[in-house]
Amino acid sequence: MITAPFARPMYIMTKPIGAVCNLACDYCYYLEKSNLYKDISKHIMSDALLEKFIREYIQSQTMPQVLFTWHGGETLMRPLSFYKRVMELQKRYAEGRTIDNCIQTNGTLLNDEWCEFFRTNNWLVGVSIDGPQEFHDEYRKNRQGRPSFVKVMQGIRLLNKHGVEWNALAVVNDFNGDYPLDFYHFFKEINCRYIQFTPIVERISPHADGRHLASPLEENEKLADFSISPEQWGNFLCTIFDEWVRNDVGNYFIQLFDSTLANWVGEQPGVCTLGKWCGHAGVMEFNGDVYSCDHFVFPEFKLGNIHEKTLVEMMYGEKQQRFGRMKQEGLPSQCRECEYLFACNGECPKNRFMRAASGEPGLNYLCKGYHQFFKHAAPYMDYMKKEYLAQRAPANVMEAIKKGEI
Repeated sequence: MITAPFARPMYIMTKPIGAVCNLACDYCYYLEKSNLYKDISKHIMSDALLEKFIREYIQSQTMPQVLFTWHGGETLMRPLSFYKRVMELQKRYAEGRTIDNCIQTNGTLLNDEWCEFFRTNNWLVGVSIDGPQEFHDEYRKNRQGRPSFVKVMQGIRLLNKHGVEWNALAVVNDFNGDYPLDFYHFFKEINCRYIQFTPIVERISPHADGRHLASPLEENEKLADFSISPEQWGNFLCTIFDEWVRNDVGNYFIQLFDSTLANWVGEQPGVCTLGKWCGHAGVMEFNGDVYSCDHFVFPEFKLGNIHEKTLVEMMYGEKQQRFGRMKQEGLPSQCRECEYLFACNGECPKNRFMRAASGEPGLNYLCKGYHQFFKHAAPYMDYMKKEYLAQRAPANVMEAIKKGEI
């Protein structure tokens, strides 16, 4: 049980333009959320709501650092003036706190003006890019069905030109998942040193309002064709890990590997999917509706609206606390008895729609792949843990491999 929820930072990802986007990626789980707001003509956050959110979000924090995360849809479809207003309001209500911002974009709308703003104000930019052109353009097309890779790369070059700190968010799917080294080498070739791999897993379940993706609570729904298989995911991770651990530790930072090491040494992982609990990272829509998580924007997971309830009431209320406990309490015995439970904690609840061998619900669809990876990485993780506890750099693993110590 989470005994002191206020001891952790509260994160609320913010959607200033809802699900509006200039691309129409085949696997996007968010575009269809516009169907939840068909009665609202413009899916944009008002200035009044923006100010209320910023003031309340800052005042709700128990830590001296406050992180704002701007997400979409496509965030850059709001004008630059919107984010300049964000900065004005953050300075007005900071009251001595350190304010940081990160923003997620598909990169196609970046220009010199945007990049100069990000550099001047120290914003971290996350760019969605799925590897080399053939892989990226397989699913990431615009609304006219045209590929987007060329424009994304133009945006990345502009970020580099202006010295903007950025990282890559790369979706691993049924297509690129078969080419892990081609995928990884691409990011090394463009000198992207911070990479987040996200396995795409979605199921199809048509709803009356036009949505077609299944809620995490639904069982026995058809797996979407673009979803990666557990076997692909395991092979993908093991193949890239082998190159990374031998050549790139300390030079390239892969979120999943770093988070795995964090769990191995008993620290908090940098990604929520591998954390022990959920519930501290919600999402707010353009109209002030707050949901339990970005992957749980379904009516049954709505916590309320900021105009009617405070962020503290919603994020620390019983409904959200129950949501947070669900990750541990819903584990089947197969997971509870697994030697690698400490490393994955059942992974993301949205993927736990399978049944264990005993028939219990709650097994993660990607379990087989994760188990393969943890077993494969264990000797190296054990070595890095030993180095960490001895207060030596875990990067020494590369030298140990060369000496045949691992």
